[in-house]
Amino acid sequence: MSHREHVFAGKSEANSWGESGNYGLKPFRCWWPKFTSEEISAQNQVKASVQRRIRQSISEEYPDLEPILDELLPKKSPLIVAKCQNHVNLVVVNNVPLFFNVRDGPYMPTLRLLHQYPDIMKKLRVDRGAIKFVLSGANIMCPGLTSAGGALDEDVAAEAPVAIMAEGKEHALAIGFTKMSAKDIKKINKGIGVDNMHYLNDGLWKTLHLD
Repeated sequence: MSHREHVFAGKSEANSWGESGNYGLKPFRCWWPKFTSEEISAQNQVKASVQRRIRQSISEEYPDLEPILDELLPKKSPLIVAKCQNHVNLVVVNNVPLFFNVRDGPYMPTLRLLHQYPDIMKKLRVDRGAIKFVLSGANIMCPGLTSAGGALDEDVAAEAPVAIMAEGKEHALAIGFTKMSAKDIKKINKGIGVDNMHYLNDGLWKTLHLD
């Protein structure tokens, strides 16, 4: 299997991530568990000024994407914003979802895009025991990040998009949004540390193209 085929292996890859372990987590609903294109209420091509604001926001949040931003979001290609339930917006180019945000929050890459450019986001790592819970849509609890198998980048602030990695795995299994800083996650070490915004094999992962 090629690297690209491995990255986009979909359900079979997601199923291979399950591990034993129990932190007493209950699956919390993220935005995309059973998402389909039928849940999109509107798709609108944005005007040039809005497109510039979106590009600027993405560039500021992910500076490493700056050199390829013209390739990802070509100025001459229509940029579509698809409005979904729960105040979620998808940024779509050539029918491919690339980024999403909630209300006016920061734009976050889809996992497929993150797998192509894995170093654009700061990373937090969960231990093996947390993997199956994250892949069921559960938010990320502090103990899963502070245990021996977890890892924290102490520069991560509260309310920041992050890539959720996993002990023993190469690719990110989720996109998260921190509820507290990495330093507070380590210090408090209980409760939800990161909201699970999008995870491997959820509805957004399965949506390769929009009609």
